[in-house]
Amino acid sequence: MRKLSLKRGLRGPCGVLLTGLALSGCTVGPDWHRPAIKPPVDYSAAPLPAAASQPVAMAMRVDWWSIYGDPVLSALEAEVATGNFDVREAGTRLLQARAERGMVRADGRPSFNGNASYGRERASPNGILNLLGSSAGAVQNHATAANGSPGFGPAAMSGADGSPPFNLWQYGFDASWELDLWGRVRREVEGADASLEASADLRRGLLVAAQAETARNYIQLRGVQALQAITRQNLELARHSLALTRQRFANGVTTRLDVANASAEVAEIEALLPDLERQQWHLVNALSFLLGKPPGALKSTLATVRPVPPLPPMIPVGLPSELARRRPDIRQAEAELHAATASIGVAKADFYPHITLSGSLDIQALQFSNLGTWGSRQFAIGPALSLPIFEGGRLKATLHLRKAQQQQAAIRYQRTVLKAWHEIDDALTDYNADQRQHERLAASVEENRSALAMAQLQYQQGAADFLNVLTVQARLLAAQRALIQATVATSVASASIYKALGGGWQKTYPAVPADPAMMAAAGH
Repeated sequence: MRKLSLKRGLRGPCGVLLTGLALSGCTVGPDWHRPAIKPPVDYSAAPLPAAASQPVAMAMRVDWWSIYGDPVLSALEAEVATGNFDVREAGTRLLQARAERGMVRADGRPSFNGNASYGRERASPNGILNLLGSSAGAVQNHATAANGSPGFGPAAMSGADGSPPFNLWQYGFDASWELDLWGRVRREVEGADASLEASADLRRGLLVAAQAETARNYIQLRGVQALQAITRQNLELARHSLALTRQRFANGVTTRLDVANASAEVAEIEALLPDLERQQWHLVNALSFLLGKPPGALKSTLATVRPVPPLPPMIPVGLPSELARRRPDIRQAEAELHAATASIGVAKADFYPHITLSGSLDIQALQFSNLGTWGSRQFAIGPALSLPIFEGGRLKATLHLRKAQQQQAAIRYQRTVLKAWHEIDDALTDYNADQRQHERLAASVEENRSALAMAQLQYQQGAADFLNVLTVQARLLAAQRALIQATVATSVASASIYKALGGGWQKTYPAVPADPAMMAAAGH
């Protein structure tokens, strides 16, 4: 058998197709490599003297709020993913990114189109036919063009009106396919995939933020309710002291000054309640908004007083090496860097030739009855080559732009990672410090409570004046309020740890139901 030489075997349209397919595996531009993240420190180690509850390098639960053992908080967190407007809006952006990826993928696939047409036409004898020597009334052998030279086309039919109108029936299909010789489409698809992942991570980040904000507002709400309870307890003590002082004044044992001081103490404590009630309902509305509900929708749910969520003995924080796969903003910055890297390949591919294979097959006839005959066919097939020769520097400028955008994305990625480590370190430091502050404030409350009991006893026995009782009582109230605020701060710090670690999301999301009212308003 005679061997077919490469030069001879690649001639003709088939050779062009085979050559294009052979070159289609070539992809220009830099390949993507995931950046490595090295933790600066072991964030599971306590940065300060150890407190009671410590972070440990254990697997982190997706529903991290379950560590508090509060069913009301768990129910609120379950509604955030489907009710929060920021998360829902990010879900629509995710759908847009998925659609854009599908559009980009379509650029690398063949395109097929069908067509059919009918037209009633008449050619002007004074137009293009005149260039062909086809003037009205002329004899074919003596027809001349408009410039006086001999014509080279058929003469028009004789008659005063020149060429008569005619029917033209046509149907068929055409196809085209641009060979991805240099990987331009593949790089576009790679960038679209990365952009899709960035949109998904943006939604994850908003979900994590909404979950952490829900926990923070809920903890603060329970803290405000605890402050209300403490304030009312102190108000009862102050009223009891006022009644005792009035009785002693009536018996001539004390002066009107003590009665005035006791009355002022009652009024000062009563003045604290309206502000606490305002804070309570603001937090209820904040939680309602986070869940996409109208003002006051959660009043009945949250009106029942519950304690501030207690701290667990351990805080599972996962492994430092898992941070890049868990924290959404790092994942988003990495995906954006990936997309910027792929865009360089797209810009480089524009420097190379574009080859498109196209073909068409049509049936054309002047009579409708001839549309079914094979003799009415016409076709065209062949490659088309497009080679950029002079673009005025546009292609080079585009390439420089894409490289600069990649450098910007790389800097943004490094900044995001460094910011994550700072946030984690700050959250762990706050958690440890708030716990130790809580321990000292708890001891202070006990000492002030004992001091108040002794001061009241001494006052009743006449061994001390009432001003001493008021001073100790005010100090006790301040210590109790500080203790509750420290309790809230410690619980909020634990939630901040999980936010900093990127906890609280999954790879899949529950479907977000469409709002019928909004769909109707949009005209759907």
